[in-house]
Amino acid sequence: MKNKLTHLAIIMDGNGRWAKERGHIRTKGHEKGADVTRNITQYCAEHPTIETVTFYAFSTENWKRPKYEVNFLMKLLNAWLLNELDTYHKFGAKFETVGDIEGFSPKLQETIAYIKRETAHHTNVTQILALNYGARDEIAKAASRLANRDEEITEDSLGAELNTPYRDIDLMVRTSGEQRLSNFLLWQLSYSEFYFTDTLWPDFTPEELEDIIDQYLHRERRFGAVS
Repeated sequence: MKNKLTHLAIIMDGNGRWAKERGHIRTKGHEKGADVTRNITQYCAEHPTIETVTFYAFSTENWKRPKYEVNFLMKLLNAWLLNELDTYHKFGAKFETVGDIEGFSPKLQETIAYIKRETAHHTNVTQILALNYGARDEIAKAASRLANRDEEITEDSLGAELNTPYRDIDLMVRTSGEQRLSNFLLWQLSYSEFYFTDTLWPDFTPEELEDIIDQYLHRERRFGAVS
């Protein structure tokens, strides 16, 4: 019996290398990568079983990058969200985030809140961007909130306290050939299937994703049990 794919998570990696290989500055890779995010979201919206796709867009560690690059990413994200509103409506995509968006500028926070409100009624797919997100930070803050309320910290209570609105992830894909999680959804990926591709994110296509999903559907998921 084939697996069902409901929640897909993607670590979008390789924008900088894609730009360097072509003699461009790193920001050109981010611009191209933003277009790929749109294409993959459309594919997910039209897929018969995918309900949620979570993209790792900006980690808590990404603040260590050069200031010009961080500033560009913030401006790109703000402009991209506003430009994508018609696309969200066209594809029936709901927009959500996970992470500490209070670390962003008031302008960007307002844009994020606006896109969430405008797309809240869509049901074809939920696109989640992990923004200023780190899994260790998410887990530590959840445990701290439970402790401050003097509540027992159990697997169930901690899992329910996490900020991620859709927790069970079936398949995680990382592009660019790197084979690590980079502090991404560590709790939620406990029993996920992983796929690592050498393709750089700006070159990633819905056709490659479809091939990956086909392989996933034929894997045996045992969740600690035996066949």
